[in-house]
Amino acid sequence: MSDDSRQTQTEAGRGLTHWLSHFLDRLGLRGGGTIREDITEALAQGSGQLADLSAPERAMLSNVLSLRERRVGDVMIPRADIIAVPADATLDELLALFRTAGHSRLPVFDDSLDDPRGMVHIRDFLEFIAGQAKAEPSTGLSEPAFHDLSAVDLTMTLAETKILRPVLYVPPSMPAVDLLVRMQATRTHIALVIDEYGGTDGLVSIEDLIEIVVGDIEDEHDLEEAPTIMPAGEGSFTADARATLEELKDATGIDLSETEIAEDVDTLGGLIVTLAGRVPGQGEVVEGPEGLMFEIIDADQRRVKRLSIHRRATAAQETETAAEPG
Repeated sequence: MSDDSRQTQTEAGRGLTHWLSHFLDRLGLRGGGTIREDITEALAQGSGQLADLSAPERAMLSNVLSLRERRVGDVMIPRADIIAVPADATLDELLALFRTAGHSRLPVFDDSLDDPRGMVHIRDFLEFIAGQAKAEPSTGLSEPAFHDLSAVDLTMTLAETKILRPVLYVPPSMPAVDLLVRMQATRTHIALVIDEYGGTDGLVSIEDLIEIVVGDIEDEHDLEEAPTIMPAGEGSFTADARATLEELKDATGIDLSETEIAEDVDTLGGLIVTLAGRVPGQGEVVEGPEGLMFEIIDADQRRVKRLSIHRRATAAQETETAAEPG
């Protein structure tokens, strides 16, 4: 980095510090602590001096201040949910995947996700298709003729097109704010999260990082997500294994956050695998805490996908049922 660049960054940092100091002085929040501590304390106390800020503004400001505490591993899409394409996929297969994936960028791999080769951007894909279609200007016309899509060889593999772009490779312990800065600097909008053994742990997009501050961002192609836990009769529920323990509490009123096993897991799938000591198969039933029973509806060798949740009848309920006249 040049001396001029360092000087520019130093001046920018001083300018931001001066602006924040002035901001605190105007609000009457300037205390003996750091700027971060002063703002954090004012937000936590609901200071009347922040009345000029709307609730969304206060929430965003709080999220910005907490950004440095978040790690890439906290916001990444887990490996099991990554939509990726093999390098030997044909253009026809890539076209079909872009239609269903709902993403403009897809990771590309060779043998598995542990052997990544980069990413393919839908804009580069369309540009390649348009180039292969060989649209030629017609005599006397300023606009080119229609593209001849029959000239496109859809059996060509993605590797042969040479349109792959690089991705970033980052550890799960990397601060989220550092990755955001790196993405801005390299103009690369997705990163693969690599574990200590070199395997792919997950994926993070620049949208995932921005959502930490502003909340969920949905565009016109995003489908409304169904609830992850749904009632399925008296005392029963069906659930996506990715549902969190907090979502379980909201849907059923059962709070597992204080149980010892909850210290090591975040999702129902993680809870069930921990309880069973392995990935249970379809149809298996796993007993859980608080009188819960988990029946596996769908699973593969690597993870549980869907399950049903039931409450075990207590001794009092069984006695009451037995006492009822037949």
